[in-house]
Amino acid sequence: MIEISNKQLAYGSLVIGLFATLVAIASGGGIFTMLGAAIAGIATLTAILFLKYGYLIVPLFTQKGNILLVTDTGYEIPPSQDVVVKKAPSGLFYASAFLVLKIYESMLEKSEEEVMNYSKFFERAISNIKYVTKVSYLLYAEEISEKRKILETKKAEAQLRLAREREKAEPDVLKIDRYEREVAMWSAQLDSLTRGVKPMGVVAYVMTTASGITKEEAISKVKAQASELKATLSNALNVEVEPLTADEMLRVVEWEKTLPTTPEELENQLV
Repeated sequence: MIEISNKQLAYGSLVIGLFATLVAIASGGGIFTMLGAAIAGIATLTAILFLKYGYLIVPLFTQKGNILLVTDTGYEIPPSQDVVVKKAPSGLFYASAFLVLKIYESMLEKSEEEVMNYSKFFERAISNIKYVTKVSYLLYAEEISEKRKILETKKAEAQLRLAREREKAEPDVLKIDRYEREVAMWSAQLDSLTRGVKPMGVVAYVMTTASGITKEEAISKVKAQASELKATLSNALNVEVEPLTADEMLRVVEWEKTLPTTPEELENQLV
């Protein structure tokens, strides 16, 4: 695939920063020292931004530069980096979009009646969709070691977001509900660890595809479908649904061909 990942950009920035640091040390003072130190600082900051916010930054660069990425299998990723496009032998263009499902409640924590109702809501939501939709779940058993610290940190972060929202003059009721469910999810997982239940990791995403006589028509259609899916699934399943872009989208595209072989490999890809 002819593209540069956020991690590669970040590592490149770190290399530039290291080189600038060495130049600053070797120069022994003066303007070269100041210049090297400045470049090193900027490069380090750039590396952090690409690692943490690359999914937002990279599309901005590609859109401004009107950069089109092309894979070795003939798929195109437009400058917006929010869809994947391919021209079929028939002459039609096909565009695919991906959405992530942020699930804050485990089926293990629900009663039998709640699980049945959840299944009904899911089937009802899918039955209202007029086009083919792919829902993918990546499941893996997580290692208990260090898991408690991670869960406690995530719970504390969710509690902080909840407290900040409640303190606002006009709090968002929907955000409060989402944060409360997130806190409850982390608490339930911590309770499961206490009971000796091995934690199960879940990564869920949705794929939808549309076709058109032109590339622009296919992209416009699939974006409309993705928007409809976001509303339908978030309301029916009471989950947070967000579109995937840049590296996050490319990651799930790769998962359509090959999956991570170990839980550690999957978790490293999610960092």
